[in-house]
Amino acid sequence: MPRPLSDCTEIFVATSNPHKVRELSTLLIPLGIPVRSLPDDADLAALEEDGETLQENARKKAIGHATQLGQWVLADDTGLEVDALDGAPGVRSARYAGDDATMAMNLALLIEHLADVDEEDRKARFMCHLCVADPDGNVVLESSGECRGQIGTAPIGEFGFGYDAMFLVAGLDQTLAQLDDDKTAAVGHRGHAARALVAAWQRHT
Repeated sequence: MPRPLSDCTEIFVATSNPHKVRELSTLLIPLGIPVRSLPDDADLAALEEDGETLQENARKKAIGHATQLGQWVLADDTGLEVDALDGAPGVRSARYAGDDATMAMNLALLIEHLADVDEEDRKARFMCHLCVADPDGNVVLESSGECRGQIGTAPIGEFGFGYDAMFLVAGLDQTLAQLDDDKTAAVGHRGHAARALVAAWQRHT
């Protein structure tokens, strides 16, 4: 049986990406609990992100890390869905160009696949799914968020990571990589998902 959220006095983010930890730490301030990165000395088994959906991957990471650490864990999985590519790269966004691909390789492949696609047909959205698991590995809370926009023709901006520099946010005419932390939190997919998570958490405590 899942533990009550009121038992959670700190939570670990299941990622090695310091940008995500920093962003989620800020977004979850309303919870009033410390949001921590994974312990450096934790000997954690690698978890294969082989789910068919973002939700499956987020759950797998949350459950896997929670049971290994014996701690409350928050995991996210994020994907870029491009209409002209039938929703790709989607759940394979981090591995679009192959399982060992770098982000530069993923970006290059996205640019290649959209080379002949007109501007008006480059609509896309970022999706984020968040999952909280208790120390026993029970899924306790989940939320999702999205950010709509379109794919540009070249990377622009110095902030963010991943595909952010290619993603023009709807209504802003700027990429996610051009926005500062506050603006990204306000309009970004992870910000929307985190606010939904905070609201659900507060309803349950």
